[in-house]
Amino acid sequence: MNVKDDAPKLVTKLRWRAEEIAQAQGASSLEDPATLTPAEALKLIHELRVHQIELEMQNEELVRAQAELTATRERYFDLYNLAPVGYFVISHEGRILETNLNGVILLGIPRAALVKQPITKFIFREDQDVYYLHRRDLLATGKAHTCELRMVKADGTTFWARLTAATQDPSGHGSASASRVILSDISEQKQIEQDKDKLDARLQQAPKRPRQSRKPARGKGGKGGKVRKNTAGK
Repeated sequence: MNVKDDAPKLVTKLRWRAEEIAQAQGASSLEDPATLTPAEALKLIHELRVHQIELEMQNEELVRAQAELTATRERYFDLYNLAPVGYFVISHEGRILETNLNGVILLGIPRAALVKQPITKFIFREDQDVYYLHRRDLLATGKAHTCELRMVKADGTTFWARLTAATQDPSGHGSASASRVILSDISEQKQIEQDKDKLDARLQQAPKRPRQSRKPARGKGGKGGKVRKNTAGK
């Protein structure tokens, strides 16, 4: 939205509306200038000028407010669309209503093709029950809920994901409640955990060496050693 370009259009629209209202009120509501005294005419001109200045100030304030609103929208759009995680809005029926850029990248499908698709289409078949229980608890309690499961990209590759979901005000998406979902790729974390588990299992299965007790060394003059007699010269 370009506020500078839209401002003249808004002023023109307001003027048209003012002219329509003036025409609807009719000329009978106006005083006949011929009946006004010079003092009354000057007073009327002064009031019109003040009213015009008030309208100009109101218009400037409106343009300023629109500029601030546009800047705020753009800032939150960047925070939402360029976030390092996937953001989704899921309908009560479980269909994707909105997503950000990272959500599109994570699932590997264009945004236009992603909208209206059931989220379960992208959940690994063996983890469907995990999502069902997650969704049931979310809708039953209305509190934020997190689960970890495997998801499937458009090309068939799978990845581990953490889903954190919370219900939202239904006014924006119909009468039924929708939910906001944050989707994070945790494949690397899961790989580290699996490697650690394998290493722990290998260490547990490795044969344990018996402890060897160290015997004291026997040597000349040592404790418990034999002293050899010198028989030379006898």
